[in-house]
Amino acid sequence: MTNESQRRARRELARSHARGQAGLLTRSQVRALGITADQVRAEIRGERWRVLGRQTLVVAPPVAGVRLDWWLAVLECAPRSIVGTVPRAALGGVTALIACGLHGIADDGDIHIAAPKSSHPVPAPIGVRVHETRRWRDDDVTTEGIVRMTAEAATVQAALWARTDREAALLLVSPIQQRLTSVSAVAGALDLVRRDRRRTLLRGLLHEIDSGVASLNELDFAAHCRRRGLPEPDRQVVVDAGGRAYLDVRWSRWRVTVEIDGIGHLQLDRWVEDSLRHNEIALLGDVVLRIPSLGLRLDPSKHLDAVERALRQAGWRP
Repeated sequence: MTNESQRRARRELARSHARGQAGLLTRSQVRALGITADQVRAEIRGERWRVLGRQTLVVAPPVAGVRLDWWLAVLECAPRSIVGTVPRAALGGVTALIACGLHGIADDGDIHIAAPKSSHPVPAPIGVRVHETRRWRDDDVTTEGIVRMTAEAATVQAALWARTDREAALLLVSPIQQRLTSVSAVAGALDLVRRDRRRTLLRGLLHEIDSGVASLNELDFAAHCRRRGLPEPDRQVVVDAGGRAYLDVRWSRWRVTVEIDGIGHLQLDRWVEDSLRHNEIALLGDVVLRIPSLGLRLDPSKHLDAVERALRQAGWRP
């Protein structure tokens, strides 16, 4: 084989490996293909390849529709000490969920990258956030398309990395509602988390999504009422509201009803049914307040303020 034939074969080898990575390869990936540093410099001098970032080379035209910025972030942050064809870094958190197909959720403007703890990833470019995680498992990384964490691992990461508990709850619930993953898969990923202040919150939300635990929500609400000094409500009260209806919480003496809406109530058919029942109960003369269970978990005080005002207006006094 002539020198020119060898060069063409070398370029085609690099292109074939780079096509799935938006036309990019790291220098360590190039070395793993048997291409020397001198040969790389020759390709750069000949302007057939070009340098993009600290350790990334453009060796082939990008494929239309492929996110070059995602691939660049993954490849730039992969530890230099790892020599091989698969990066030791991956899209994580909300970025990985968007790559999985999550919609309706705006990202925070950063590209989130997960890397193993103490793997010494390369300093991130501007707009990229690297999260070193002790819970890195190769089984949680998929290389189909962009290298990213699986939907269940990314869901837990997104919830743990969120700025607020409210945002964490949204990022936990949305991938399950959009069927990118399942409660059991996310619960398995969450079991790997041993110490985190949001662990209890996230486990409670998963339990609610899985079983629609209305009774648990009602018990939580009753406990809030006791701490607040409000009268003990009746639970699962049966009334005739255009048909037999079960009310979550009711103070019959003051005709105040509270409906605690679990996550399942966000589904369209449940939403319409709930609205019709709400109207019928209001026409019977009750004040009807609706409290989302997520709101009860994250910020109960504002909802309890409204309940107390309703009871006082109906004649209740401490």
